[in-house]
Amino acid sequence: MNNHFDVIIIGGGAAGLTAGIYLSRAKLSTLILNEGTVGGQMVLTHEIANYPGIESISGYQLARNMKAQAQKFGCTIKSNLKITGIELSGDMKQITVNESDVYTSNAVIIATGGKSRTIGVPGEENMKGKGISYCATCDGDFFQDKEIIVVGGGNSALEEAVSLTKYASKVTIVHQFDHFQAFEHYVEEAKLNSKINFIMESKIVEFIGDEKLTGVKIQNIASNEIAKMTIEGVFIFIGYVPNTEKLDGMVELNQWKEIVVDKNMATNIPGVYAAGDSIAKRYRQVTTAVADGTIAALSAADYLNSLKKAFIPVEV
Repeated sequence: MNNHFDVIIIGGGAAGLTAGIYLSRAKLSTLILNEGTVGGQMVLTHEIANYPGIESISGYQLARNMKAQAQKFGCTIKSNLKITGIELSGDMKQITVNESDVYTSNAVIIATGGKSRTIGVPGEENMKGKGISYCATCDGDFFQDKEIIVVGGGNSALEEAVSLTKYASKVTIVHQFDHFQAFEHYVEEAKLNSKINFIMESKIVEFIGDEKLTGVKIQNIASNEIAKMTIEGVFIFIGYVPNTEKLDGMVELNQWKEIVVDKNMATNIPGVYAAGDSIAKRYRQVTTAVADGTIAALSAADYLNSLKKAFIPVEV
């Protein structure tokens, strides 16, 4: 079958591309199916400065490098498509693309990634990577000695606000309620930090800027009064959404709709593995996605090898 591969990888972010590199280099026919632009969340990062061995690189360029490396080893990559059907049960997995193109494989790696929950107000989409960030670890040091805003009131928002004071001269937490949802020790730590102040019962209703972020409009929820604030950086921590809508009922998901995997990145379905931001884990970085993709690829290769051994005739 022309559309049959040893492994199909769903998703072309850091985890999927890494798995593609490992599998294709091992001479396994590998197909990456990616619904958007290859690179995933990685391409939204203006500069990556904590990838081992690389002093500084844009997320877009790192994604291009990974894609070229996978293709060099023979990995087939198809992007900007629509996955319309997924069948993971049984020995032969089947993925349908654009309603009519059917691809099959003996193993599948799910690397569909995820996305930070957005506020969804004017200017946010245009200012992503131009002052708006969803990752303090990735972008915090670009705001050295500058005033920034952190949006959110949960554990991540409070914890990251404190961590960002290592770089920023002032951190203002904007939260829509009059109280926080974070654990008390996170709240106390933030309140005790002299660099942090709070704007409660308020929300950002617009981001202002052209080539980069220059300010925001903040609305007080009680009075509806809107004030403009000059700012160059906003970090948004209001939750994370894994891209697993199409997998509900197929693989085991936890209460947050993240894919449950074991230490080998195996799901509850034989021959199906998952890696990257779509799985249940604490830290979401390019480096952790690369590690997940590596483990998933090696596990998938072992699985395929076990299938071959199972079909070897036994001499009597």
